[in-house]
Parts: sequence; C-alpha cells; structure tokens
Amino acid sequence: VRKQHREIDELRREFPDFSIFKGIESDILDDGSLDYDDDLLATFDFVIASVHSRLSMPRARMTERILTAIRHPAVTILGHPTGRQLLTREPYELDVERVLVEAGRLGVSVELNATPRRLDLDWRWCRRAVAEGILISIGPDAHRVDGLDHKLIGVGVARKGWLTAGDVLNCRGPEELREHFDRRRRAWQPLARRRSRWSEDGELLS
Repeated sequence: VRKQHREIDELRREFPDFSIFKGIESDILDDGSLDYDDDLLATFDFVIASVHSRLSMPRARMTERILTAIRHPAVTILGHPTGRQLLTREPYELDVERVLVEAGRLGVSVELNATPRRLDLDWRWCRRAVAEGILISIGPDAHRVDGLDHKLIGVGVARKGWLTAGDVLNCRGPEELREHFDRRRRAWQPLARRRSRWSEDGELLS
C-alpha cells in the first residue's frame, strides 16, 4: 500500500490535470471492524467496506455487523451490500432497509456492483436508497482491464432502478468527489494527526 501511494503521488506530480484518488476495499470482519487499522485507513481518500466472509450469520447479527462498519468515519462506500452472486449464491440475511436508512443518515454511498454475477445493490432498492439521500456508486469490480466494461451494465441497471446522473456518485466532478469523500472524515479528529505522520514517501514520521 505504501508503495502504491508513492506511485500515485508521483503520477499526481507528473499529470497535474488529472485527479487520482487513493482508495481501498476493506473487509468487514465478523464484529463489524475493518481489516486495516486507523493509521492506514487515514491515508486513503476513500474506503469501500465489504463483507467477504462469514456470510451465513443470522439476520440481526449481519445487520449489526454492517451498521458497525459503515459507522466508521473512514468508510465512504458500502460495497456489494447484500453479497449475492446471481445463479450461485443467495443474498445473506440482512435488514436492507435499516442499512439504507443508516447509510443515508451518515452520508455513506452504496455500491451498485456492476459485475454481471452480482448486480448488487438490486435495482428494486435503488429508488429507496435515493429517497434516503444516498448517492449510488456504480462499481465495475474489475479484476482485469476488460472488466472495466462492466460499468455499462451498471449504468443499465441504474436506469432500470430509475436513477439519474444526479443520483450517481461517479457522475460527480473531481472536486465534488473529494468533498464527498472528506465530509464525514473531517469530524474524525485522529485523521489530521495521522495523515501528518506520513511523509510523501509513505514513511512513518516520529
């Protein structure tokens, strides 16, 4: 991660007309904590929090697990919120409505994962998410370059869910994106201190 951040800093200097954000997908652990510590989380511009394990939790416990995760002020996007894989795996037991209400209250975006095997958030929840004030993030979940084309599928699903450009995080310009990413984190008092502890080379300062 430190090496990647150094490379991003170099690219920012080389191409000042481009906005390159530092982001990560962080696993939501059993208790709702994230798999990176706060010192590291503080170095990212945005954090996607996602469940990848222990998918058979009871509904109440899974709901609390995800609520705990999105309440962490480093989290800006909840990834593939129901964990489904079409024709392979059912969504995990989850109070989706409660999660959407809390995400809207916190200002956390929710991903519409555009991978054809996921399409999660389901289009039927999109309008409810927007009603809660949530910006939807269309994510291709690309594991190789041609996976970036999944974004076109995501746009189609978003349209099916009656979303417009104004409802989609990806349609924001770079300054609006930065403002969205920073809005909740400003209240995170350790953030400024932790960011100041890292040099441009990604080395921990004393």
